[in-house]
Amino acid sequence: MKNNTKSSITLPASELELVMELMKTLKAKSKVDVIRKGLTLLKESIDRKSLRDSFKRASEASRKNYISEMDELDALIDDGI
Repeated sequence: MKNNTKSSITLPASELELVMELMKTLKAKSKVDVIRKGLTLLKESIDRKSLRDSFKRASEASRKNYISEMDELDALIDDGI
């Protein structure tokens, strides 16, 4: 694939208006810059969600082990050790 491949998309008027507003807000040079920024933010958001889900699964897996070990330590404390 070429580095700079031409592409064309058609947007409804309301979405084009949003792109134009974002151009002004972001001080973007072109509509394509706005779309690129949006795609980058979307990818970062998805990557963060994936990472967050991985940490959650790891936490849940280690929590069972942690609770078991704490129960064992509690038994030792009850024995006065």
